[in-house]
Amino acid sequence: MTAHLITGAGSGIGAKVTERLAERGDELWLLARDAGRAKELERRFAGARTVVGDLANPEKLSWALSHQELPDRLDSLLHIAGVVELGDIGELTPKAWNAQLAANLVAPAELTRLLLPQLRATRGHVVFVNSGAGLRANAQWGAYAASKHGLKALADSLRAEEHDNGVRVTSVYPGRTATAMQADVHRQEGKAYDESRWIDPASVATTILTALDLPRDAEITDLSVRPGR
Repeated sequence: MTAHLITGAGSGIGAKVTERLAERGDELWLLARDAGRAKELERRFAGARTVVGDLANPEKLSWALSHQELPDRLDSLLHIAGVVELGDIGELTPKAWNAQLAANLVAPAELTRLLLPQLRATRGHVVFVNSGAGLRANAQWGAYAASKHGLKALADSLRAEEHDNGVRVTSVYPGRTATAMQADVHRQEGKAYDESRWIDPASVATTILTALDLPRDAEITDLSVRPGR
């Protein structure tokens, strides 16, 4: 049975990916920030296992994971969780910078480091759900874009380092997607939110599964997804 560890499974793109993998009977391990969230995910996704670890505190992930059961076999690690706080460079505080860098960049790097032995053993796959902001930075998106540009660098370096171990690495760059995060972004921008204008999270999930299911003779390295409406 194919096994996946997923961050951000509770909403948006992560929830759609989790639903699709559950429907086909794959083994699911879901990262939750605390025990309460873990119970919610276990109720929502019957048969899924949970691992508790707070992406906001990447320096504590090693300790947290060392005290829990982890999958013996891991075919993919899907980094889908993320946080965003908009603001002008002249006003963003170190707290805002550090929060986004921790959750969006340092935590994925640390989680990958901790699970690389399992991924090497299966010649597995690491997927980073990045953002259009990982390719270009607009006004008020400086801190978030910096974290996502860093995530692209992480993925590119990991791909080069792990190629000979058979580990595939994919970065997916969705444009604006109809998620709770997007609703919050619109609130921060002071704009009305109309989800019908943006990508359905299920469509992004389809692109992620396409990368996972690609035959071993090929690797999708970078995939941009833009609103088609």
